[in-house]
Amino acid sequence: MKYLHTMIRVQNLEKTLHFFVDILGLKVSRQREYPEGKFTLVFLSTGEVDAPEIELTFNWDQAEPYSVGRNFGHLAYEVDDIYQICEKIQSMGVVINRPPRDGRMAFVRSPDLISIELLQKGNPLPPKEPWVSMPNTGEW
Repeated sequence: MKYLHTMIRVQNLEKTLHFFVDILGLKVSRQREYPEGKFTLVFLSTGEVDAPEIELTFNWDQAEPYSVGRNFGHLAYEVDDIYQICEKIQSMGVVINRPPRDGRMAFVRSPDLISIELLQKGNPLPPKEPWVSMPNTGEW
């Protein structure tokens, strides 16, 4: 058995692609529109060979926001420098919901309120301000 992808339904494809591609740095693997079904599928990955993907499903006629279920959990990505990525993400207007106070883990949320866990590669980095003193914001 091989893990292929996780599908999430998105309300605004443009905003979601901006978050995952421009802010988090994922790559679009493939994209296809299905006019007969009135939906678009976009697959994203880290760009590594055989990397698992995220499937974004955009239903063209969906007017109401999708309900948010905490039972989904989160998506997780390993990063080379937790502080550097959080600084970059924050500078682009994204709230760091759970700051990397421990030098190891942070959480942000996509425009569709999907929790994204960022984990420091290898050992945690030494604690560093402003992250040590920063409180949690909202849900994550």
